[in-house]
Amino acid sequence: MPHPYWPLFDLVVRTPRLVVRLPTDEEMVELARLAGRGVHAPDAMPFAIPWTDAPSPQLERASLQWWWRQRAEWSPERWTFTGAVLVDGHPVGVQDLAGEHFGILRTVGTGSWLGREHQGQGLGTEMRAAVLHLAFAGLGAVEAHSGAWEDNDASASVSRKLGYVDNGNDIRVRRDTSARHHAFRLDRATWEAHRRDDISMEGLDPCRELFGAVGGR
Repeated sequence: MPHPYWPLFDLVVRTPRLVVRLPTDEEMVELARLAGRGVHAPDAMPFAIPWTDAPSPQLERASLQWWWRQRAEWSPERWTFTGAVLVDGHPVGVQDLAGEHFGILRTVGTGSWLGREHQGQGLGTEMRAAVLHLAFAGLGAVEAHSGAWEDNDASASVSRKLGYVDNGNDIRVRRDTSARHHAFRLDRATWEAHRRDDISMEGLDPCRELFGAVGGR
């Protein structure tokens, strides 16, 4: 039965390998445990905010608070869709899709992580493709943006594989030291040229107003 007040709970994106949707509270606990077991090597830091440096159980609690905060602070002017990535019904990671003033700008950003035991299987590319389909085919986006530190070859590889192009770089603070950060951009025409026909969406129409995508392109 559709949710009467928060239709985002009914939004599902499916690919042949996985499903992306908002997690239940029980699945949030599973994801927090997964994050606590590690999502990258200890000597690496793929995130702008080093949230994975926190010890347990602070890391797990902060993760839950982040996901709850995205629900509570959602508005058509600023939103983050924190999609749980499920393979065979089990959470393996998180794929975010974010927009600010989407109704005007029609641009999105992405961020993600996978539990270490699920990495190296092509899931990172598959889950990014899923939310790009939601953004471009579903919401009418015109551009998608992503970024990666200079030593995060896996993330940069996913972006390039999906058609993103380099969009500049700068030096930022990471773990109290300087590091170079690269930006990537994917426009609608490039996405259209490589779009997949095996990704489907359910429950999108009631969500359009919440995304600021009423009358989308």
